[in-house]
Amino acid sequence: MAVTDFLAASDIALAINACKAKDSFSPKMFLKTVGLSKKNTTEIKRIFTILDQDKSGFIEQDELQLFLQNFSKGARPLTAAETRGFLLQGDSDGDGKIGLEEFSALVKS
Repeated sequence: MAVTDFLAASDIALAINACKAKDSFSPKMFLKTVGLSKKNTTEIKRIFTILDQDKSGFIEQDELQLFLQNFSKGARPLTAAETRGFLLQGDSDGDGKIGLEEFSALVKS
């Protein structure tokens, strides 16, 4: 299973291109541009499962750093500042990782 099973390749390309420059990544803008905000709960859960590379039930900092590469193999890693910012936006309970409910809330915000 890949994110392209749920999201349009053209939307992914648009979102990746919008954040090619370092420190230009905005989690909410990216998630909206790739079309995640239009997806239902089941589809969001499936995409979360893909992003949770180690299958821990959470998206941790190391997985966030490589977030864009889940959408496009040639995409850049997020900078340390972008990764911290992403974590701050998505981690509502302050445990240092993003769970499914937190991810869903971020997608829908």
